[in-house]
Amino acid sequence: MSKKIKKILFKKNKKKIVCLTAYSKNIAKILDKYCDIILVGDSMANVLYGMKDTNQITIQNIIQHSISVKKGVKKSLLVIDMPRNACRNLKQAKKNAKLVIKKTKCDAVKVESNNKNFDIIRGLSKSNIPVMGHIGYTPQFKKKFKVEGKNKLEEQRLIKEAKLIQQAGAFSIVLECVTPNVAKKITKMLKIPTIGIGSSIFCDGQILVTDDLLGLSGFYPKFVKRYINLNSVIDKAVKKYSKEIKTKVFPNKKNFLYGK
Repeated sequence: MSKKIKKILFKKNKKKIVCLTAYSKNIAKILDKYCDIILVGDSMANVLYGMKDTNQITIQNIIQHSISVKKGVKKSLLVIDMPRNACRNLKQAKKNAKLVIKKTKCDAVKVESNNKNFDIIRGLSKSNIPVMGHIGYTPQFKKKFKVEGKNKLEEQRLIKEAKLIQQAGAFSIVLECVTPNVAKKITKMLKIPTIGIGSSIFCDGQILVTDDLLGLSGFYPKFVKRYINLNSVIDKAVKKYSKEIKTKVFPNKKNFLYGK
């Protein structure tokens, strides 16, 4: 177990774990100052590529962006999402996870649960590939968005699923859009840290898609806090640039590389 993962495990019940997504070096370099975990998420399918769902993203896409992100990461734990189409069975998952680690030098991979793929998490963990689990609303397997854990049956299923993921060897687990009550119960039951997204303050840490946080994605559900509206900032900058070109304000003599 690496020092970075031990550090994450040590934070459980002591300090909140800060996580965000990154898809490029420039953003990763900023996040690395403040985050414990940086995730190269398959959310890039929606955020960067305008795809309808995350299942269209490929392992090649993930690797390419992860190589860029790694260049901006020094201290954070770098976790890479395993796309659904790269993780259909244990043999395929091992092959692709090893490829991801070799190409990107990341610290761990994330595997979304479908409540059946515990053998994949166990197999990867036994192969010394650290795994972050993911339950609740799992976009790779659920087309319709809904909050999980609203009734007793769902609560029992989620608790059992979380326990099995821990037993399979995961070092942490994402709880996405799980009710506060169930998130609190799971966090107390598990020895490994829980990372919440839309799952209340009761988790050991929190993660958001950085583009949502910055107001770039156009996706603002209730669980996302928009800390700035960069869409508006960029719009104003480009508008000014366009105007200055048309009015011959830019480029001026200060911008000339040579001569008058």
